[in-house]
Amino acid sequence: MNYSRFITTVSAARKASPIRLLTELMEKSPPSLISLAGGAPNPDLFPFKKATVATGHGSAIEIGEELMKRALQYSASAGVPELVSWLKNFQRNLHNPPTASYSPEQGQMEVCVTTGSQEGLGKVFEMLINPGDNILLDAPTYSGTLAALRPLGCNIINVPSDQHGIIPNALKEILSTWSPDDSRHLPKFLYTIPNGCNPTGNSLTTERKKEIYQLARKYDFLIIEDDPYYFIQFEKPWAPTFLSMDVDGRVIRTDSFSKILSSGLRIGFLTGPKPLIDRVILHIQVSTMHTSTFTQIMVLQLLQQWGEKGFLEHTDRVVEFYRTQRDAMLTAADKWLKDLAEWYPPAAGMFLWIKIKGISDTQQLIMEKALQKEVLLVPGGAFNISSSEPSSYVRASFSLSSPAQMDLAFKRLADLIKEAL
Repeated sequence: MNYSRFITTVSAARKASPIRLLTELMEKSPPSLISLAGGAPNPDLFPFKKATVATGHGSAIEIGEELMKRALQYSASAGVPELVSWLKNFQRNLHNPPTASYSPEQGQMEVCVTTGSQEGLGKVFEMLINPGDNILLDAPTYSGTLAALRPLGCNIINVPSDQHGIIPNALKEILSTWSPDDSRHLPKFLYTIPNGCNPTGNSLTTERKKEIYQLARKYDFLIIEDDPYYFIQFEKPWAPTFLSMDVDGRVIRTDSFSKILSSGLRIGFLTGPKPLIDRVILHIQVSTMHTSTFTQIMVLQLLQQWGEKGFLEHTDRVVEFYRTQRDAMLTAADKWLKDLAEWYPPAAGMFLWIKIKGISDTQQLIMEKALQKEVLLVPGGAFNISSSEPSSYVRASFSLSSPAQMDLAFKRLADLIKEAL
């Protein structure tokens, strides 16, 4: 892979921060080292001394005085080394990426911790996109992604999708307008949320992923696999990931602990070819510097206590809860919305994507009239490439409401639709 053709001039110009490199050296040094180099504050003066965090499954996490000093101090921009190591092993065991055994130049699998997967995505976009570049995605899609992309001045090309995700033949048709040799104009990357897409709930099938990966090879574009709902798939076996198919080193994958451990801890991680992940780390060095050491240590302690087996047992409990929630929402939808709307049962995630019959645009219906009925959903236009484009859809989340609340909300929505027709 020729990674240089994907990287922007700004990203290519980034150099390692000497001070950040010293921080990483100190983390790996023996206790006997006397360092007069760093500008780290003396942790003996920090007012926080130790912490005990009770957990729902397993014993409490203890952060004693010495570990607390480390948790409150600066740390490596790529992430706390032990956490990065745990995550690398986890990705190898879970996805078995072909690139795990490659040399760095070939696109060896690398991992870095980010402040939520949103930070990782934003930095990946800024690494890859020059104004005027073509990029592919399947809208409706996550509004945070669209908000990050729009200011970068790229041409966002929408790839048609259905309840099984991107339609490969539609992608093939779009790509056929370019020659595979036209590297100046070919799309830089395809962005997709392959499981439980926010907002549609769509999940890509294995066969479609294989077809899409082959098109990526033919037309030499990267795949950004944004997968925050990977651990909330309702049926097993889980579909293989793009990362597991990546023989070239052309997949950048984002994972998040937000839906599984805590959204407020802000811990995500990027997995992808080392030459690209290293560029992201250089950007982290001069922006956030690193994800909170304290939250990394807290998550690391939990993961070390649980092990991979315990973590996956926890995800099973999470899946069971959201499956029950999804089923309750589908029951309420069948009861109140059957003749008024259409939807597909989501195979993963937290959302039901509802098409309201006879309403060409839900914006006014939701933003003005729904509040009067004391029910709130997200109008579908928020997830379109152009937010002013009308949408007959609404997004309903089943993560927080009780089955009784879902039932009442859909009754109110049904009344609202009937009044509007």
